[in-house]
Amino acid sequence: MTPLRSADIAKVARPRIVQPLTKLTTGIEGFDLLSHGGLPRNRTTLLFGGPGAGKTVFALQCLVNAVHHHHASGIFVAFEERASEIIANSAGFDWGLDAIPEKQIYFLDARLSREVVKAGDFDLAGMLAMLTAKKEEIGAQWIVFDGIDVLLSRLQNPAAEVDEIYRIRDWLDDSGLTAIVTTKSEERPHESVQYGFMQFMADCVVRLGRRQEDRVASQLIQMIKYRGSGFAAAEFPLTFGSSGIEVAAGESTSVPGRASTQRLSLGFSDLDSLLGGGVYRGSSTLISGLPGTAKTTLAGRFLEAGCARGERTLFVSYDEGEGQIVRNLASVGIQLKQHVDSGLLHMFSARTDAISPEELFSGLKALIARHRPSCVVIDPLSALARSGSSITARSVASRFVHMVKDSGVTLLVTALSEADDPVAESTTLQISTIADTWIHLSYLVLSGERNRALTIVKSRGTAHSNQVRELVLSKSGLSLTDVYTGGGEVLMGTRRWEKEADLAESRSRMLAGAEIERRAMDHAMARTEAEIKLLQLELEQQRARMEVASSEALALEASSRSRETGLRTKRGNPAGKASTRVRSKSPR
Repeated sequence: MTPLRSADIAKVARPRIVQPLTKLTTGIEGFDLLSHGGLPRNRTTLLFGGPGAGKTVFALQCLVNAVHHHHASGIFVAFEERASEIIANSAGFDWGLDAIPEKQIYFLDARLSREVVKAGDFDLAGMLAMLTAKKEEIGAQWIVFDGIDVLLSRLQNPAAEVDEIYRIRDWLDDSGLTAIVTTKSEERPHESVQYGFMQFMADCVVRLGRRQEDRVASQLIQMIKYRGSGFAAAEFPLTFGSSGIEVAAGESTSVPGRASTQRLSLGFSDLDSLLGGGVYRGSSTLISGLPGTAKTTLAGRFLEAGCARGERTLFVSYDEGEGQIVRNLASVGIQLKQHVDSGLLHMFSARTDAISPEELFSGLKALIARHRPSCVVIDPLSALARSGSSITARSVASRFVHMVKDSGVTLLVTALSEADDPVAESTTLQISTIADTWIHLSYLVLSGERNRALTIVKSRGTAHSNQVRELVLSKSGLSLTDVYTGGGEVLMGTRRWEKEADLAESRSRMLAGAEIERRAMDHAMARTEAEIKLLQLELEQQRARMEVASSEALALEASSRSRETGLRTKRGNPAGKASTRVRSKSPR
């Protein structure tokens, strides 16, 4: 058994003063969420990971955010790179590090040289004494020891390595600084192979790593331990954005309670009518379909309508460049160039084959934050599935939709369907379940002709049509043809035109036959009316003859009476008296 040295006995005998756990926020998006509040105050955090994992960036970002957000100064001790190199490398971030004065962030270049390492008698007492003085001078609250493994490797003595690490640990305990120590490790999930003992000394241990998924590298972060605190122990994606490191620590569990009742036009009156006047402001709309079904065209109409209202809009395309989109949409009457020139519309195009979904997500957030749009189009959002794993792509797509909706921005995304089936889209990104409105575009192939069809699968809070409509594109724009059925099926294109022509011809024949029959009836009626008029004339003539005959009869009767009266007068027999003459009898 190896006897204990006096230095080891001192380490064991010396009690460590542990302050009650409080936390300092790092300002690193997502990390404060997974760590339940940030790093432990006045304690030591160990960051380990392979080359390029982001250890230096993470540590320096904590110092910068402490200065900007809490006016807390710090010290950065660089064991591997020159301080000037670190400052130059950080110029790609929007930290403004070169403008931060030395009294707020002090850089100490502690790279070891041959003169510094003295044979057999090396320690850090001198450097720690200088750091103590600098701490008092600037009132430092943070300190970073970056690349401490470089220091340890130069000692080439395992016992001396442990001694110096314990010396630093004790000095940190006495100083009361919130410390971050970084060290390189092999890419293994849960241990730093060469300096694994350091994990037992630190109060908080964070692993930074890299993973290769479908030819695309993705960065990861995982909390290994956190004394006195709970934390999210899973691996979380990590990206480098304009503000430094961003951690995708999952979505917020709270859902905003606000819901706008204002309707926004999709720029397509026929479609607005089917949706009861358009979509709600701040909602999300999914347009899915096969290639060439006019997904981008509908998206362009939506943006054109937004610009016409005077709203800032953002068009992100992962299929085509800006010039090609503007040219192609102009062919169907959608004019975007004027809005690009005015600044209302910002267009961004990129390829996704070699970018991880998390990097795409980070870039989209930066675009939205920079342009501050009211309406956003992502065409297609399914491009996220081209890189990395499908699980990561679905997670990113879901987080993006929720993020945009929570900010009150009206979102329209397109998604490529793998098959001409409304439910096929759910097998890729599965965002159809969280979209407020889902419009599916498809093809209907009949008689050697391909026609576009539009269906509204769902629209939350809106009465909408459940019928399939034909989508027609022309130089004058877009139109939806009313539903037309024949023989129990929806007819489109040439089949519909043929059916309509047949019906029109049949209708013409029916009208012609009806016209002939009408004319025949008119003629029959005219003949009948003529016959009636002739009969009426004959009847009038008969009546006239009858009247004449009656008049003549009356005249004859009157004349006869007058003659008889005259004769009686002449014979002396007044009228009305009987004759008294007796006729004599002749003798026998």
